[in-house]
Amino acid sequence: MAKIIVNENRCKGCLLCVVFCPKGLIKKSGKLNKGGVNYAQFEDSGECVGCGFCALVCPDCCIEVFK
Repeated sequence: MAKIIVNENRCKGCLLCVVFCPKGLIKKSGKLNKGGVNYAQFEDSGECVGCGFCALVCPDCCIEVFK
């Protein structure tokens, strides 16, 4: 079972990871980070396959993928 960790304070809220997650496991958070933006948040349902698309499209390298 894979999972990802989003660095909430580095995330600028572009949400490219949300668009590219094939399982739809990344959502826009309802909370604000230190920069005042809604960051991306991983919803761990056990379905993540660790494809890494989210990390590849993140322009600020805020996402780590663990398999």
